[in-house]
Amino acid sequence: MVVRGLFAGIVGGVVGIAAYSISQTGGQRLSIVVGCLIGVALVLGAELYRKSAQLTDVRLVVMGSEMSFKTKTDMRQAAQQMFFQAATRVATRPLDDNAGNLREALTSLKTLFDLYREPLESDSAPLPPARGNSVYELALDILNVELAPFLAAWHPRLKAFEDAHPDEDEAAWADNGAFRAELRALQERLRPYVVGLGEIAGIPDPEGHLSRSARSVYQASAIPGQRPAPDASTAEHPDR
Repeated sequence: MVVRGLFAGIVGGVVGIAAYSISQTGGQRLSIVVGCLIGVALVLGAELYRKSAQLTDVRLVVMGSEMSFKTKTDMRQAAQQMFFQAATRVATRPLDDNAGNLREALTSLKTLFDLYREPLESDSAPLPPARGNSVYELALDILNVELAPFLAAWHPRLKAFEDAHPDEDEAAWADNGAFRAELRALQERLRPYVVGLGEIAGIPDPEGHLSRSARSVYQASAIPGQRPAPDASTAEHPDR
């Protein structure tokens, strides 16, 4: 409604100026030119509004629950940002058994937690749609159902080992294998959420993107003498 009102005000102003100009000059040529300009402005303005406010229906089944989204530009933009934040981190990229750093993996997940929580607590967060679900409902599930329990369980356990054995490698941690197994299970649970975010954002084949990203990590780790492809657990220091 606000956009429509603003658009109507602009068009009204243009028409008013045109009418005044014509009344002052009375010129036929000026009348034709102004009429053409008004027509172009109307067409361009209507197209701009159509693109910015166009609704797209997206239906997802995430963890057994069906969700329906009436996506607009702001929701698609939020979903796109959230998709890329997760797709470039250890939340979706595999951590090979002989690669990566567990503390950095936890830090990566905590950073993702903070990135997802920030817009939820912001005054600028869009209000829930009148119909359908909001992309922030997916974010809440990712935070409360998946990331928060994992971080609460594993951060203190790893910290206790680090405090007790400051000079030992993480490979000596008795829970190293269990942590990696739980991380893989978390990644599997997060994957449908992230794919859903990609579909809401309108990204072509988000599932394929995540699969290709995972294969690149495995292929790099399988080449002797070559380090695994960078992921959030090994190369994300700049955005902590």
